[in-house]
Amino acid sequence: MNASPVLSALVVARNEQEYLPDCLASLDFADEVVVVLDRSTDASGSIARETGATVVEGAWELEGERRNLGIDTCKGDWILEVDADERVTPDLQREIRDHIAAAAPGVYGVPVRNFIGPREVVYGWGAYIGVNSSNRLFTRNEKRWGLERVHPSYRPSGASGRLKHGLIHLVDRDLAETFARLNRYTTLAAQDAVAHDRDPSLFTALRHILSRSWKVYIQRKGYREGFYGLALAACAGLYTLQIHVKCREMRENQRR
Repeated sequence: MNASPVLSALVVARNEQEYLPDCLASLDFADEVVVVLDRSTDASGSIARETGATVVEGAWELEGERRNLGIDTCKGDWILEVDADERVTPDLQREIRDHIAAAAPGVYGVPVRNFIGPREVVYGWGAYIGVNSSNRLFTRNEKRWGLERVHPSYRPSGASGRLKHGLIHLVDRDLAETFARLNRYTTLAAQDAVAHDRDPSLFTALRHILSRSWKVYIQRKGYREGFYGLALAACAGLYTLQIHVKCREMRENQRR
């Protein structure tokens, strides 16, 4: 009789003592939990160790570096990536266990249920401001992260597919945090663009104001979320323009 596949859960975090306990509690169905802490100065490490998790601490400039280290640290046949502000529901726990018992090696998408504060915002995610599905469940050696500063790419291989039940994602406490996240992401993206001479043009930035806002608000039905959908459309539309402006400022500062 074949042994049941071993499941590792991977959490990469930085100063997440508020979110980490509930996240780790939702991962108690996994055979192993690995927590990678990047420059954490709060109680995240002790919280993780108290649950029996394997804890790796260090300092990494790039998100892909720390995620790849976490993947390499996991010992399971299958790996589930979860962020500290995410929760695995009981239905998803059961589905994951059933899935890994029969699925072919590969990378599989998990639906994401996004919350802003207490409200679940179903429509309008996309264009670098959020996702409705993410490739989080995979077999060893099937997924590697790229080295971008924000929204790192990844190279999946093997079979693919999508699970049914959703992962709860506590995206932001309120829309103020959403706008602050946009500012943080675009600063990192601008640093990447300048480092690789890939500054977005003003024409592209202006075009994205229309195309991405339309995509989020109309095509992805953000209008059904009221002012939340309007805020997501504005963030998506202004994303490239903020990068363009920040690239210009960075280059001007370099010349000085």
